[in-house]
Amino acid sequence: MRINRNRLLETLKKLGSTGREENGTLSRVAATDNDKAGRDLFVSWLNETGLTVKVDQMGNIFGILETEENKDKEPIVMGSHIDSVINAGIYDGCYGVLSGLEVIRTLKENNYKLERPIIVAAFTNEEGVRFHPDMMGSLVFAGGLAVEEALKSKAIENPELTLKSELQRIGYYGDEKPGFFKPYVYLELHIEQGPILDYEKISIGAVENLQGISWQKVIVYGEANHAGTTPTRLRKDAGYTTAKIITFLRDLANNSNEKTVATVGTIEFEPNAINIIPSKSIFTIDLRNPNEEKLKADEEALKNYLEKIGEEEGVKIETERLARFLPVTFNEKIVKIIKDVAKNKNYSYRRMTSGAGHDAQMMSRICPTAMIFVPSYKGISHNPAEFTEDEDLVKGTSVLLDVVTKL
Repeated sequence: MRINRNRLLETLKKLGSTGREENGTLSRVAATDNDKAGRDLFVSWLNETGLTVKVDQMGNIFGILETEENKDKEPIVMGSHIDSVINAGIYDGCYGVLSGLEVIRTLKENNYKLERPIIVAAFTNEEGVRFHPDMMGSLVFAGGLAVEEALKSKAIENPELTLKSELQRIGYYGDEKPGFFKPYVYLELHIEQGPILDYEKISIGAVENLQGISWQKVIVYGEANHAGTTPTRLRKDAGYTTAKIITFLRDLANNSNEKTVATVGTIEFEPNAINIIPSKSIFTIDLRNPNEEKLKADEEALKNYLEKIGEEEGVKIETERLARFLPVTFNEKIVKIIKDVAKNKNYSYRRMTSGAGHDAQMMSRICPTAMIFVPSYKGISHNPAEFTEDEDLVKGTSVLLDVVTKL
C-alpha cells in the first residue's frame, strides 16, 4: 500500500487556506469562527471517507472506521489538533490529523482487513492561546481535568465567554462524554518544531520522551518614582528586578547542559511610561526539562532566587502556577517499531526528545503512546514561515501507515 501523495499535500494546503483573517494571516484559534471553518472542512472529509463522526463535550472530533467484527475491540488512534496560534503556519498539528486521515483513506481503498477499529482525532484547544490550559481537549479526554472545570475556562479576550458557550455557538459542543472509548494505542505524527532533524539532515524522528513543562505568572511590586530624580540606590524598581530574574533564568538554562530551557514570553510594566520607574511588572515563565527531578530542582532554584532578589531590591514578588505537566516516556515497543519501519524504508532516523508539549503527552496517561517527527525548516514554528519539504511530509505519513499496520 502507498499513500496518495497528492491528496495528502492538497488537504494540507486546503486546510491551511481555511480560517484566515482579512489580512491573510492564519489564526484558527480554538472555538472561534475561523476554528469552526477548519472543523467543518475536516468533518466534511471524514464524511466523504465514509467514517462515523463523533464529537464529545470538549469539541474533540473523532472519525471512526470500524466493522461489526472489530467494533468491540480497543481502537488504534492517530491524531493531533487543528487549532492554531495567532499568525500561524499550516503544519503544526494539522499534519498529524490529516496524515491520520490519509492513512485511513489508504487502508479503506485497499480493503485492508482491520483487526480493530482505527480512529483519527482532532483535539480541542491544544495551543491554549484563547483558553487555559493548553492541550486541554486531550487532557480532559485522558481524565486529567474534569470536563465541567475545563468548559468553564474563560476566553482571554472576554471573560464573559466560556469554552462551553463558544463550542455551543460554533456547533461543536458534542454529545459524547470525553473518554467514551479507551485507545489500544495513540500515535501522533508531527513536525519537529525544532532544528535538530533539519540541521542533521535526518528524515524521521522516533520520539522517545517529552519534556516536563512548568508555567508560572510572576508579579513584582515596586514603587513608581521619578526617573531623573531618584538615585539608583533608593529605587524599588520592578523593571530592573524583572531583568535580573530573566538573566537568572538564562544562566540556569546555560548551566544545565542544554537540558533545561527557560523563556519569559510575556511581560508588561505599570505605569509603562518612559520617565517613571516601573511600580509593577507582570510576566510569565515557561520552564522545561525532560527529567522530573531536575525540573523540580530548577523550580526550587527559581523560588529561592525570587526570595533573594525580592529582599535585595526591596520589592514584593508573587507567583501563580498556570500549568504543570510531568515529563513523559513513550512506549518503547512502539518507538522501536517506528525505528524499524524507517530503517526498512531506507529513511534516515534518530531517537529524540520532544521540546514542545503535544496531545500525546496527555494520551500517554491512558494507553501506550509514541510520536513520529519530520523536519521543520530551520526549526521555525508558530510562524507563517513554518515549512516542511513535501518529500518529508510524504515520508512521515508512509511511516505512520506502516506502523499502524504492524500494530
